[in-house]
Amino acid sequence: MIGRIQRPVDFERVLARPSRSRSVHFALHHLSANPAPKPWAAAKLRTAQAELSTGDTQAAHNVVEQSPPRDCWVGIVVPKRHAKRSVTRALLKRQIRAAFAERPGMPPGLWVVRLRSPFDRQKFPSAASDALRQAARAELAQLLDRALAPAAPKAGAPA
Repeated sequence: MIGRIQRPVDFERVLARPSRSRSVHFALHHLSANPAPKPWAAAKLRTAQAELSTGDTQAAHNVVEQSPPRDCWVGIVVPKRHAKRSVTRALLKRQIRAAFAERPGMPPGLWVVRLRSPFDRQKFPSAASDALRQAARAELAQLLDRALAPAAPKAGAPA
């Protein structure tokens, strides 16, 4: 299952990590974790120790770090400064979601795709052209391939 990252705290956690792979227009960040619990869910688990009329005390429950992630959550950052037209931003978001949907074997965790530079308006004058759609999809496929490829050993490092 692929979910959507919606809370700002999750975006901040993932974007604080270095990018896992980059292309000309996109950067891909990954954090092997589950989304942060909703504030109201955590509040229900925390019960203060209080004296009851029966003399028994309640046990205090604390939110424990969840188990390793089993699902994949995707966050998308397409700033207006890089894609001025809303049609272009919507097209890029659809292409990002489609690129992740095509890859059912993505490692679990939080993924954020960030548009880091604009597409050239000379090459793609239309806000939502087939050429822009195909160029974005091809670049996203390469970005995900690089992110999933096993890391090559660095020069001088023992094998």
